[in-house]
Amino acid sequence: MDCSRNTSYKVGEFFDKAECGLSVPKHGEAMLTERASGVLLHLSSLPSRGGIGDLGPAAYAFADFLAAAKQQYWQVLPLSPTGYGNSPYSALSAFAGNPLFISIETLVEQGWLAGDCLANLPSAEGPVDFEQTAACKRPLLERAAANFLDRAQAEIRERFEDFCRDNQYWLDDYASFSVLRTLFAGAAWSAWPAEYVHRAAEAMERLFADRDRERRVQKVIQFFFQEQWMHLRNYCSERKIRFIGDMAIFVNYDSSDVWVHPDIFELDDQKNALHVAGVPPDYFSPTGQRWGNPLYRWDVLASNNFDWWVARFRRALALCDMLRLDHFRGFESYWAIPAEDQTAIRGTWMKALGTELFSRLYKELGDLPLIAEDLGVITPEVEQMRKSFGMPGMRVMQFGFSDRGAHLHLPHRCEENMVIYTGTHDNNTTLGWWRHTNETERAAIAAYLHPGDDGIVWAMMRGAAASVARLCLFPMQDVLQLDGEARMNTPAQPDGNWAWRYRQDALQSWTAKKLAALTEVTDRDGWVDPNSASIANPLAEPAADASGEST
Repeated sequence: MDCSRNTSYKVGEFFDKAECGLSVPKHGEAMLTERASGVLLHLSSLPSRGGIGDLGPAAYAFADFLAAAKQQYWQVLPLSPTGYGNSPYSALSAFAGNPLFISIETLVEQGWLAGDCLANLPSAEGPVDFEQTAACKRPLLERAAANFLDRAQAEIRERFEDFCRDNQYWLDDYASFSVLRTLFAGAAWSAWPAEYVHRAAEAMERLFADRDRERRVQKVIQFFFQEQWMHLRNYCSERKIRFIGDMAIFVNYDSSDVWVHPDIFELDDQKNALHVAGVPPDYFSPTGQRWGNPLYRWDVLASNNFDWWVARFRRALALCDMLRLDHFRGFESYWAIPAEDQTAIRGTWMKALGTELFSRLYKELGDLPLIAEDLGVITPEVEQMRKSFGMPGMRVMQFGFSDRGAHLHLPHRCEENMVIYTGTHDNNTTLGWWRHTNETERAAIAAYLHPGDDGIVWAMMRGAAASVARLCLFPMQDVLQLDGEARMNTPAQPDGNWAWRYRQDALQSWTAKKLAALTEVTDRDGWVDPNSASIANPLAEPAADASGEST
């Protein structure tokens, strides 16, 4: 793996959108134009050496598996550094990459670390132990970054300086945040000395002077992440695999973003949250979900031309080819919970300025390949906002069998500009879900899918793949036919989430061949008949040769 060549980070760098079935959507136009499929797998779930999935050899092996299975998309969860609870949706920064995803093996190959450090890395097998992994990897990352600062040659040092300059708008503050968080033993920024809580000019100048090297170490670590991520992305692009990223609508209270920009969040004079995010009682929890994120001051954001959001989208689209917008309905209305409440029951719906935001984003950035996570109770206003910007919505087959109202999640109710899943990271695996379905649901499943000898999981995957939805995505747990022990997240359950990893021997050639065959027969492999205008229109007139005769 050559990790020394130059990279660039522009939106749309790796793919011609039209050739890959994406369009530059205008108001009301569909974004997805060709049939394709892919796999949902977060980086942390790879069986990498170091206790957590990372951007090393296991990621490239998975890319090879996707290519063999004729998949065109790899969907990941948010790539940000995680805070309390290790949730990718509760990040320490909306812009930074998670340092734990940096491959120590790659740093050894590049000479930033000695090879003997590999012997003490946590296992490549088993669930992620986040505390153990962080305790092992972070000192190694800091040592590698220090070696970089001391020994980097001119070409790569210049690339690092370019990275710092291009990302200064978030990187400087994040580096300071990281140094202070370490200095104060991991305490939230609100518990730091007042001079740092309020970012007093004298205190910040002293920090820059006294701890400049520590800040630069943090910048190098982010440079390592960027380099490794972009090389993996380039490897995937050569195999016609695109990345779908994930953007959490809210940020964590204990984050660089809230510390630096308290004016755009609903905070009191002491910088405590007034209201926090969540959702009302729903399918997952009778008391709702209290996520705890601070809410935005949409009026302040609008008065600043949504500059913070523009910067956030620009950064995200420089890393991924498409973006799934988590909790899309929160851009139209959001559930505001009094900060002192311990459940989400007493929240109220408040209006956001999503239409104004997306209008600004389209004007500033142009190409917005976005997927709207429009699950749950969706109002006509939310649906109109999604359709007015051409965004595909989501359907999840596991939701489709409980009653007639749920049938909108089944393949026959799909639209073309839509993304269909068997399940998502918030669902049980399909096998685990099946084992807990009731008799009514089982009867509906049998009537609709008629599972064959290979079981319910492949029956669900065939149903999703055969739908008219242009994009179909399978959780890797379903591809491997794993039960509920492989579940990634249980909403409203505070512990035991995000830790699943697949086994090192899990990627079998027969699985890739079976998935490739399903992909081919459902026209999701990117093949185009040279004698037809489009596989999307099998009734098109035959092509004619120069004499005018049909060919």
